[in-house]
Formats: sequence, C-alpha cells, structure tokens
Amino acid sequence: MSLSTTHLTEVLDATWPSATCRTDGPFLLKLSPGGGKRVRAARLLTETFTPADLDRAETAMRAAGQPPLFQLAPGQEALDRALAARGYAVADETLFMTCDLAPLCDIDVPRLTAFDIWPPLAVQQELWAEAGIGPDRLAVMTRCKDPHRSLMGRECDRVAGAGFVACHGGVAMVHALETRPEFRGQGVATRLMGQAARWAAGQGARHMALAVTQANTVARAFYRGLGMEERPGYTYRIGTQE
Repeated sequence: MSLSTTHLTEVLDATWPSATCRTDGPFLLKLSPGGGKRVRAARLLTETFTPADLDRAETAMRAAGQPPLFQLAPGQEALDRALAARGYAVADETLFMTCDLAPLCDIDVPRLTAFDIWPPLAVQQELWAEAGIGPDRLAVMTRCKDPHRSLMGRECDRVAGAGFVACHGGVAMVHALETRPEFRGQGVATRLMGQAARWAAGQGARHMALAVTQANTVARAFYRGLGMEERPGYTYRIGTQE
C-alpha cells in the first residue's frame, strides 16, 4: 500500500469528514459549521486554475459563513503564490506521521487502563472540552461513516486521556488525542495508541497515521518514540472573512 500524501489526505477526509463537500471548478470545497481547519479548507484537485476559479471558491466559503481557507499539498507552488498575492497568511504547516500497525499492537496495555468505546462518555467529552475540543468536533466524529471508536485512558481511578480513531482503506488514523496535564509523562497516551492499534487490527488495518503541526515538537517527538515516521503533509493559507 502506498502511503503517499494523496492517499493519507483521502484517509484524513474520510476519518474526519466535513459536513458538506462539493466540487467547484478545480477546487474541492469543504464546508462545515465549525470543527477546525481540516473540515473547512478548499483543496485544488487539478494542476491549473484561474483567478476566476479562486474568486468563486472564496465567494462560496464566505457565503457559507467561513473565512476563505485553502489546504495546499507539496508541489502546489503556483497556488501558494497566488494566495500570498491576495494577502493570505500561512497557518499550521502540518506533517503526516505513519507506521506499521503491528509494533503498536505490542504495547503493554494493562487491564482497565485503556478502552475503545462508542459513543464517547460524558467524562471523555469533559476532558476534550478542557483541551478546546468542543461540540463541533464531536459532531465531526459522529458523522464519520467508516469504522470508528473513541479512546479513553484511566490513571489513578480517573479519566486521564481521550482520543478518536477511525479506519479507512487499511489505514487507522488517530485524531483528538489528549492527556490531562497532570497525567502527562505517565504512559497514558502510549497506552491509548496501543489500544487504538489493537482495535484497528481487528478492522483489518495495516498502518497507523495521524496529522500533527510542525510546530508541535513535543507531540512529534512522542510519536517518533513510538516508531512513527514523518511524511510530507500540507499547509493552510487563510484569508479574512469579509
């Protein structure tokens, strides 16, 4: 299986889906009432575009009540230059991280320390809310059509971590993995990744993947410690809501 940027982007779209997707000229428009950049960014599907194509995409996003936002893949320098000329700012340069699933399945997950469940419990939702993951992102999880589960980690008889995992095309992708600050460094996130891998193996997945911003050096180091490798991802360019 090729884990190219294109394939991983397809997995990202499927496991963290927009409320609405439609093609407008050379662009795929992703429209959602909240839920973060991943579900609200337009993406160029062809090698060429015109200024009029950009105008229509901008108009459609503003009409949907969201600022113009574009997700750029490696090699889309012409679009990058065009957006920069229109005053778009760079936001959240992002990498994919991937690994074979099998080694993660070997992570020791002691009994009652990690669970995969659906729907997520209120205590998980409270933890996510503390980390800024609110109802709009919970709605994204709910509308995922592929096999999916929420993750819950426990430590000292408390809910210490939460996450979301979904499988598409042989790849399990993890989103919204969070550990309460007082439990960081105690293996909670590692056990959640192990639990996610075991569940995903039962769904026939062979690879684990996730997206992380380049600026999040702590998370990148953690995932590298699990054996995950960094791969080219994408960059956002964001305009203003006028």
